[in-house]
Amino acid sequence: MDVKLTLSPLENWIEGLDQPLVISGPCSAESEEQVLETARQLKAHTNIKVLRAGIWKPRTRPGAFEGIGVVGLKWLKKAKEETGLLTAVEVATAEHVELALKFGVDILWVGARTTVNPFAVQEVADALRGYDVPVLVKNPINPDLQLWIGALERINQAGITKLGGIHRGFSPMSGSQYRNDPSWEIPIELKRIVPELPMVCDPSHIAGNRTLIEPISQKAFDLQMNGIMIESHIDPDNALSDAKQQITPKTLAGILDRLIIREPATENVDFELRLKELRSKIDKIDSELLEVMGARMQVAEEIALHKKEHNITILQVNRYEEIMNDRIQKGKSVLLKEDFVKHLYELIHDNSIKRQTEIMNTEKAAGETA
Repeated sequence: MDVKLTLSPLENWIEGLDQPLVISGPCSAESEEQVLETARQLKAHTNIKVLRAGIWKPRTRPGAFEGIGVVGLKWLKKAKEETGLLTAVEVATAEHVELALKFGVDILWVGARTTVNPFAVQEVADALRGYDVPVLVKNPINPDLQLWIGALERINQAGITKLGGIHRGFSPMSGSQYRNDPSWEIPIELKRIVPELPMVCDPSHIAGNRTLIEPISQKAFDLQMNGIMIESHIDPDNALSDAKQQITPKTLAGILDRLIIREPATENVDFELRLKELRSKIDKIDSELLEVMGARMQVAEEIALHKKEHNITILQVNRYEEIMNDRIQKGKSVLLKEDFVKHLYELIHDNSIKRQTEIMNTEKAAGETA
């Protein structure tokens, strides 16, 4: 995938920034005192540099708290003047952009519900043209990497080079412990495609539950993300929105103190030599693994020809269940987790079905086009 973005490094966004970037503040600005006191406590208990607050809140159904509106921008400006914290808000329309910049907001972000709509993203992008302001783009609600990249490209093409992504998770499958499934492979793939793109994780929206915020934050940093955005409120249990996922500034301080920020590399020669040795072993095993997988697929193709000759259906449910149960048990015997083996064989089986379908319908397709 060819993606070309003109980007400014994160260290150029904020003067004196000590990475990682930490953004915190209430899900929603609710009152002047709430915003000011949250800012004061964040300043007192942490060394974060950016205060966030929701001003306009997109809600699925009318009647829920949809944000305090433009008056909240005045409160943020006052908090900035008193504490020195920079400010950040979500924008979804050209009017939001204009008002936020009018009141001196330092960082803007595009929410997940806006990212899914290219028309809305383009409206925001057009309003940003001519400004030099950092903009973060949240992933879309559903796991669509193309939509996420498209939104980043639209903002970048408007001249915004202080550009980054926010990983806030995706609509979960039923039974998930998360409000939004992290699906870490998607932001990892985005980082692979655009390695210079700053990436911030939003543990609050992934978790939906304050007890999960710390482990999610640690994993984000272990995956080389450049920052975190965590919702903080002076009275979380009585917040007007997303109460369960907000924490007090003092609790945030404790989490930040416990997080381990690891280095992406080292100059230790012994470490590098040992790492190279272990990676060589991985490369060798992967080569053998691919050869085995290729051999397995050849057998699957032979099965397809045999089924075709005897007019037998591709899918054999009982056989699939037998394979899955057997492989899960064998996986456990070599210390592989059940969910890993299950996911692996779902992928293998899906690919086998696709290949068998191609083989068994080749002549039919040829006859239809003749």
